[in-house]
Amino acid sequence: MTTEELTLEVQKALEEIRPFLNSDGGDISLISIEDGKHVKVRLEGACTNCSVNQMTLRAGVETTIKRYAPQIETVVNIL
Repeated sequence: MTTEELTLEVQKALEEIRPFLNSDGGDISLISIEDGKHVKVRLEGACTNCSVNQMTLRAGVETTIKRYAPQIETVVNIL
C-alpha cells in the first residue's frame, strides 16, 4: 500500500467514527502517519477535555483505523 493509499484508508476510518465524536461535541483530525505504522491524531472540541478520551482513542479510533489499515501499530493523540 502506498503512502497515499494508506492516508486515504486512515481518512476513511476517521470519517466512520467522526459522527460519534461530533454527537458528543468533538472531532478528530489526522496529524501524520509515520513510517507507515504510527498514526498521530488530534482529538478536538469536547474530546479535548473528556475524561474518557484515552478510552475513546483505544476502543474507537485505534480499532477502526486498524480495521481499515491493519499495518498500523499505534495511534497517538497529539495535544
